[in-house]
Amino acid sequence: MKCFRMRGKKGEQHADPDDPPRKRANKRRGHGTYDNDRPPIVGTVGRESGQVRLRVIHNTDRKTLEAHVHRFTLKETTCYTDEWKSYNHIIREHSTVCHAEHEWARDEDGDGIREVHTNTAEGMWTDVRNYLRPFKGVHKMYLSGYVAMTEFRRNLKRISPAFIAALVTLHSVYT
Repeated sequence: MKCFRMRGKKGEQHADPDDPPRKRANKRRGHGTYDNDRPPIVGTVGRESGQVRLRVIHNTDRKTLEAHVHRFTLKETTCYTDEWKSYNHIIREHSTVCHAEHEWARDEDGDGIREVHTNTAEGMWTDVRNYLRPFKGVHKMYLSGYVAMTEFRRNLKRISPAFIAALVTLHSVYT
């Protein structure tokens, strides 16, 4: 069997068929859980305030998601989510978009503005993913700390020397 070198492209032709190359983990479809090493992160983001609340959770069941939404939103808040069934019983005004039917935004009240969408939250998840990418994988035991830094970063818009000094001060108080 020949071994081919590809110039300027990723990888090489693998020479031994009995020793296949590694594949990236966690390609399974569906929602992850803490137990299957795919800990979910739940998040809320205010469209007007821009404030973000992110938490690593053990699963995405109804009780957990309802508790998060009720804790981090005001009673008069309108929640916009996808069609995931665990959101069905939140006690807030609630509208959904159905991604399964290729619906990404909807004008619900006919005023020409597509107010029902999850684009604000999707942008937040892009920030989380981009922040975590350079670490090339984070152990689930430490994931909540990295997620907290992402939340602080998004809420503060930038990490300043004053912010770092405040973190160091807090750390010294609690250790």
